[in-house]
Parts: sequence; structure tokens; C-alpha cells
Amino acid sequence: MDSSSSEVKIISKCFVKPKTLPEKWKEPYHFSPMDHVMLSIHYIQKGLLFLKPSFSESDNAVKPKEFIEALLQKLKDSLAIALVHFYPLAGRLSTLKTNDSRSHSVFVDCNNSPGAGFIHAESDLSVSDILGSKYVPLVVQSFFDHHKVLNRDGHTMSLLSVKVTELVDGVFIGLSMNHSLGDGSSFWQFFNSLSEIFNSQEETIGSNNNALLCLKNPPIFREVSGPMYSLPFSEPDESLGQSEPPVLKERMFHFSSETVRLLKSKANQECGTAKISSLQSLTAFIWRSITRARKLPNDQETTCRFAAGNRSRMNPPLPTNHFGVYISLVKATTTIGSLLENEFEWAALKLHQAVTEHIGEKISYEIDQWLKSPLPLQVYRLSNLNIVHMGSSPRFNKYGSEFGMGKAVAVRSGYGGKYDGKVSAYPGREGGASIDLEVCLLPESMEALESDQEFISLVSSLT
Repeated sequence: MDSSSSEVKIISKCFVKPKTLPEKWKEPYHFSPMDHVMLSIHYIQKGLLFLKPSFSESDNAVKPKEFIEALLQKLKDSLAIALVHFYPLAGRLSTLKTNDSRSHSVFVDCNNSPGAGFIHAESDLSVSDILGSKYVPLVVQSFFDHHKVLNRDGHTMSLLSVKVTELVDGVFIGLSMNHSLGDGSSFWQFFNSLSEIFNSQEETIGSNNNALLCLKNPPIFREVSGPMYSLPFSEPDESLGQSEPPVLKERMFHFSSETVRLLKSKANQECGTAKISSLQSLTAFIWRSITRARKLPNDQETTCRFAAGNRSRMNPPLPTNHFGVYISLVKATTTIGSLLENEFEWAALKLHQAVTEHIGEKISYEIDQWLKSPLPLQVYRLSNLNIVHMGSSPRFNKYGSEFGMGKAVAVRSGYGGKYDGKVSAYPGREGGASIDLEVCLLPESMEALESDQEFISLVSSLT
């Protein structure tokens, strides 16, 4: 991997199957068109960093070794229960070809699978080593399984893997999930459900085990008897994902509730509306800031993109707990000159208009067009010299997952899906309207961004 991986030592590996096998386990879980689109991009890799509880010297107190052993066992037990609900995550991908091999359909085979991955690792690093660096340390990528793995590799690799890395004074729980099975909303639904099950176990010891199988927000899956999409088949391009991307700097920037509210208020006031959201306002601000830092010619075009959720926009709308890939790329494009000559409010309105136009009919049309000429989404197509891409969402309940160690001190991500201009939005740890932005840029662009007084003046803390 890289030299940082030597700082993380694998202690044990195993697979975890659902505690009980649901009837649906026997049936193939067929991919939708959007699931097929995602096959050539990376797994979702997000994780939570926790502080270890303090340990007493008394004879009766829990010792560090006992604590981690109990944590690992309880996590495995919780994962086995969670997989009863999220059963496709315990399977493997399989491809069904037609007799003449000119078309294919991908599905999840739950029968021929050892289950989801579970890894225990150790590191001599401390929490301050992770959070005290100016840039996100490269070693964080070692806190996740499936490094640089593409979704199509789920034919031979687990579709979900949990990696628990014990630090000197902390624990990092990193999840890697096949992005063809679910989007960010589904990913955090699973993470939150795993936490819910973990925290409910002590309350239900000695009671009926079925009580463990009731979730507040159970996932809804497509019917296994649903349509099977048969698409033109071609051998995967093995060069995809193999070329090394340029070296990037990755840094977390924190925006307070007051700053986010100020940006939203200014955007709406200047544009004579009340409908521009906090995220649209902040995205417009970071779009201009990154574009200014790149120092490109004014006559070139620049594009800002969102990964917009489709569930509420579909006709009829889908419930928020519908598990799967229900996102589309929504974008606004203009010249660099126009973007920088106008204030951020102008860009915020352009982004708001793009989101407003993203309705059910447009989503259906885009899927129909893709079915006529299906091309997989590819990492190198996502990145472009002049693109800023806002991923993830501050609306996801990322700090709601707790595993007996209190609230996480930070959210971090792995290697997957990162390129120059990729920005990910997380909720600020203190809650409210605060937002953390994870920004990935070329070193020279990052240096220029850090020297941009307009940008830095609104950043509350540099973490």
C-alpha cells in the first residue's frame, strides 16, 4: 500500500454471516440500472474515531485488553444481527451472461459467500497523531479494508468489511461498503443500525433474541422478483483504477453554525429568495475559492457538481430508508471569469436552479438514456481539471453511531473516490448547522487556498 501501512498491524481476520438466514437469502438480488452504473468506481469508505474509556488500576476494573476483546465480540455479534436486515451485504456479486455472451446482468449471490469481512488491527499511533496533523495523515487509509478496490471486485471480495483499529488511546471503526449496493444514505443507515443493535444488546440479554431484530429504521429492499436488467457485455477494462493518481493534499475545514447561517442568509437576500439551502450556499463559496486557488484562465469552463438524492424526487417518491443507489449528478457550469467576477451568491443561485430542475421526469429520462448506451461511471471520468465535486452530506447522522465509547471525536474517510477537487461535507461535531468540509486538492492549489484571506476568514478552525 504505502509506508503508512506499516504503522497498522493486522491481528485477525474473519467473515461474519447473518445470525439467521432470511428466506430472501436463497434468491438472487438483481441490480438496478443505477447499481450497474457504479461498478467501476471505488467502495464507500467512512469511519469514526473514538477515545478509549479511561481504565482504573483497581483489581475489579475492566482492563484495556478485556475492553477491546469485549468490544470486538460485541461488534461481531451486532454485525451478525445487522446482516439479517441488510442481507445482500453478506453476499458476493455474480454475473449472469446470455447464451451468446453479448449481454449480462449483475446480481448479488447470497448463497455462495462466506459473509461480510471483519478485521482487528492495532497501531502505535494516538488520537492526537490523527487529529493533530495539518493534513489528514496518509495512515488513515490503512484504517479501512478494500484499499483501492473497485465495486466490480465484489465478485471475489466481501461487499462489506468492518475494520477495527486499536490506537494507543483510541479506536477507529472503519466501514467499506460496495457502492453498487448503496449510496451514502444507505451506508449511514447501516452504520446507525449497527450502532443501534450494539447498544441494545445489553438491554436484551436474557430476553427473547427476536427482540434484537427490531430496528427503528429498517431497510426496504427491492423485491427479489423485480426486473432483471440485461445490458451489453464487454470485458472489464483492467487498466481502470490501476494508474496512480497525482499526489493530493487532504485537509479538514470547519465552518461554524453562525458562518453557515450567514452564507445562507446573504445568498438568499442577494438573490431575492428564501429557498437557497445552507449546503448550496457553502458549496458556492468553496467552488469560487477552489477555482480562484487553481489560477486557471478566465475563458475556461468550470463545473460544480452535487451527488443529489433521488428518493424524494422520484414519482412516486420512495421512503428515505429505501436501500440502494438513488443518487444522480447535478451540475452547474460557467466560465471561470464569470464565476470569479460575481460574488458567491450568484453561484449559489446557479446551484439552486440546477437542484430545482432535478425532478422525477429528468431522473427517469437520464436512466432511459443510459440504458440505450450504458457506460459505467469511472473514477477518471469523475475528475477533471476544472471540477469541484461536493459529495456526502451534513444531513447524514454520522455522529449518531456510538459503540460504548461515547460520541466519536471525528469522522474520516479512506482512499475511495478521492481526486483533485473532491469535497465531502460532514456535520460538525457540535451539531447545529455547523459543517466540516474534507477538501482534496493538488498541493499547489491547497497552498493557494490556505493563503486566500476571503476563504480563511470564514473558516472557524483548521483541523
